[in-house]
Amino acid sequence: MTDAQQTEWLTVPDLVERLGQTPSRIRRLIDERYLLATRVDGVLKVPAAFLRDDAPLPELHGTAIVLADAGFSDAEALEWLLAEEDSLGTTPIAALHAGRKSEVRRVAQALA
Repeated sequence: MTDAQQTEWLTVPDLVERLGQTPSRIRRLIDERYLLATRVDGVLKVPAAFLRDDAPLPELHGTAIVLADAGFSDAEALEWLLAEEDSLGTTPIAALHAGRKSEVRRVAQALA
């Protein structure tokens, strides 16, 4: 995970505060892949990069589904999204923020 070390991580209580949602709603967003989370030091955390304007990045959900269909676990999908991807010239999450959803999903599908 190249970028994961520099990633800002948000806990469920952080997300409750940022998104104005209940803890159960935050967990549902994670369960339904609107957000991806991993355990960091035993605590469930979500990269801050997965948010835009204090809401889940809209392009993340469909991309997470494509990665799951390609056989990625949620943890592997999260790692891929944060790691430098040579074919994109950046990290997939940065490409999603830049509006390159179709390109990111095409690369993700090719990984299957």
